[in-house]
Amino acid sequence: MNHLKTLIREVPDFPKPGINFYDITTLLKDPDGLREVIDALAKRYAGKGIQTVAGIEARGFIFAPALAYALHAGFVPIRKRNKLPAETESVEYALEYGTDIVEMHRDAVTAGQKVLIVDDVLATGGTAAAAAKLVEKLHGKVAGLAFVIELDFLDGRKRLPGYEVDSFIHY
Repeated sequence: MNHLKTLIREVPDFPKPGINFYDITTLLKDPDGLREVIDALAKRYAGKGIQTVAGIEARGFIFAPALAYALHAGFVPIRKRNKLPAETESVEYALEYGTDIVEMHRDAVTAGQKVLIVDDVLATGGTAAAAAKLVEKLHGKVAGLAFVIELDFLDGRKRLPGYEVDSFIHY
């Protein structure tokens, strides 16, 4: 799927100098590119008994519902703190400077439920690791973590030991 790199816009020095931002909006507007990504994700997880696809805010919300539809699974959001209206469970995780918190509704996942976690990019792995802990805190089973893009040079996989991790485009 590396040919899809031609559909991803690289924006230098965003959001700050020295950072190269991989903008997926150009991939999303291409019907064939978007279909190829969703079909590849669906093919990878078909027949694995996925019951719920959890999308990490914000760009995971783009891919996760389409994948849930393709897998005949439910979709649940994993959001930043104070964005969900009902009772939530949360996990705090470390950032480069400080911490952040992700939350899910307490009734989003049931005990033993097979959950696939989806986001657009695997970078340092902090948010993904927190999302996995959150699913497990609710007694769900993390069936895998899927990403469209992986920034290999940031070694995010190292923060996800013991989990099945898939990504389709590598930088």
